[in-house]
Amino acid sequence: MSTQTLFQAAEREARFRARTQGSLERYQRAVRSLAGGVSTSLRRGARPYPLYFSHGRGCAAIDVDDNSYIDYGLAWGPLILGHCHPAVVEAASKALAAGATYGAQHDLEFEVAEMIQRMVPCAELVCFANSGTEIVQVALRLARGVTGRPRHLKFEGHYHGWDDSVLVSYRSSIPQLEAATPGPVPTGLGQRPQSNAVVARWNHRESVEAAFARYGGEIAAIICEPLLCNSGCIAPEPGFLEFLRETATRHGALLIFDEVITGFRLAPGGAQQHYGVTPDLATFAKAVGGGLPLSVLAGRREFMDWIADGRVVHAGTLNGNPVALGAAKAALSVLAENDGAVYGDMWRRGEALREGIAAALRGAGLTVQTAGGGPVFQVSFQPSPAREYRDTLAADKAIYSDFAMALLDEGVMVLPDGRWYVSAVHTDADVERTLAAVRAAAG
Repeated sequence: MSTQTLFQAAEREARFRARTQGSLERYQRAVRSLAGGVSTSLRRGARPYPLYFSHGRGCAAIDVDDNSYIDYGLAWGPLILGHCHPAVVEAASKALAAGATYGAQHDLEFEVAEMIQRMVPCAELVCFANSGTEIVQVALRLARGVTGRPRHLKFEGHYHGWDDSVLVSYRSSIPQLEAATPGPVPTGLGQRPQSNAVVARWNHRESVEAAFARYGGEIAAIICEPLLCNSGCIAPEPGFLEFLRETATRHGALLIFDEVITGFRLAPGGAQQHYGVTPDLATFAKAVGGGLPLSVLAGRREFMDWIADGRVVHAGTLNGNPVALGAAKAALSVLAENDGAVYGDMWRRGEALREGIAAALRGAGLTVQTAGGGPVFQVSFQPSPAREYRDTLAADKAIYSDFAMALLDEGVMVLPDGRWYVSAVHTDADVERTLAAVRAAAG
């Protein structure tokens, strides 16, 4: 049975277009003034076209044509408390009414920093910025400053922002990767021709050892997504994070966890708490701001002191602005209540959803894999589970696109790359409605 028949993709898309004409008209207007009609290239390929939204409440997003969707994209991750959580709205509104920004200090800076110290294992000191890309650059600069070394080791398929230094060996083909190893493969045009990135394979100890054998005296840091959320939600194999911890220490390099996605999502203390491995530095964004732009670098005092005393420069006009920090204080307070009890519900519901999706699709005769777990997981149409990025290239993206289109027609919104986010405000009823939509989509 073809996927066109299985998911009725063509019929569903035609029906969906008929009831989203307001979005189409806005998109057609936007492309005349906005490059690509969108504010980030990730949205450009939305099917059937980028949707426009008027508001959101809880786990529901409502478009300009008044269609409501159960939202598992959550703005690509930041909305861990869903849309317009009352505590976040109140805190951000209060801060904005008092003063959007000062270019000077205010109490929320140390109050939020103290909360992060209590929650995150590596957070002896913290500093603030505005985006994940920014804060990763701060972390790498700090590692270079501390060690006096120029290079960093990253992994194939791991995403650390759009800066030239890290946007390499991401969404690359296997021949490209093999030809460059252990060098980087640029992603897109316009990048500087030289990169200080050394590239290894996720869950492959041999490639890490080989990289250090060749460049060990030049590598300032190992940086990784501790759960590879950007390329298939691939977990570290047992002992792999411990191996990275030991390897970094042995070679005098820093270990950096990019927790832009996993931070405050897998557990109150992020992936480092979930997996029980403490890095030297960790970067956070998305969930920490509760939907507002905020990023955080947290780390051991002996390294963060290099920022504290100015040996390593960290700057930014809007760093630590009160609106974002007000939202962060509210969001972290909700997540920390009752010793993080909300995470138990997110994991339970997320696992019920993940397992239910797999069962429904397999019951319809499809070969599907799921990875990750609970608050963030992946659904892929591929023959076997992925151990590393290269394995994800076997996934049938066309089938997933048809599946996502069918779900959209059923009132469920998911990201186009197969990643699903579960918020603290999704309910058991939402999960049941979603599984019913999956069964309806699968016919």
